[in-house]
Amino acid sequence: MGSGGARRTAVAMAALGSLTAAALAGCGSSAGDGADARGSGPGDKAGQASATADPTRIPDVGDRYQRLVPKDSRQVVAVYGDGPDSADATVVLYTKQGSAWHRDRSWAAHNGTKGWTADHRENDKRSPVGVFTLTDAGGVLPDPDTGKGLSYTRSASFAAPRWWEKSYWHDFDYVIAIDYNRVKGTPPNDPTRPRGASKGGGIWLHMDHGSGTSACVSLPKPGMEYLLRALDPDAHPVVVMGDKARLKA
Repeated sequence: MGSGGARRTAVAMAALGSLTAAALAGCGSSAGDGADARGSGPGDKAGQASATADPTRIPDVGDRYQRLVPKDSRQVVAVYGDGPDSADATVVLYTKQGSAWHRDRSWAAHNGTKGWTADHRENDKRSPVGVFTLTDAGGVLPDPDTGKGLSYTRSASFAAPRWWEKSYWHDFDYVIAIDYNRVKGTPPNDPTRPRGASKGGGIWLHMDHGSGTSACVSLPKPGMEYLLRALDPDAHPVVVMGDKARLKA
């Protein structure tokens, strides 16, 4: 994994108990470095005006969070939450060319069912606000990328329990770990929590089921496939995520 395009693909089959444990460990039910939408997508005039005014800045992100984006990062996944207590969001992928950020794609998305927090706790049903690296991915399905994308672990252990509602069964077909309270370089469903279990973990980008999540950010399948193909560890991708008002502060 890491730079140079090295990749890891692991294929594993697990018993039902393992499937359950892994699925429940994901999406903020218990899991990164970071700090403390329906937002501005490509067709949003305000977002375009911001980008035009200063293309060296990520649109609608204030100084506090702009400063947290690593200087060597050339890919940003921005999650613009509709409001502090809303589960609706917009995800926009920005790529840096020279000193300027350019919109690539955007998707309607969902975040935690209770909105956002700068102090995420286990099972609070809110997504953590901040800037976090993106280093590891995985899922039930094969890696859609054949190039030098994020390290990818394919395993049946990602499968959602079949006693969940059917609309949730494919949530973890594709996942990208958000490096919040986790160990980089491990599969997204690794249960290690460096900051302790009380701070939650297992915060992922994953496939959408049409409503809010436990704390993750969910996108439609085409969006997840696109991100898995586009994100390049050599570009040091990060996610900038939060409700719009807080991100602008």
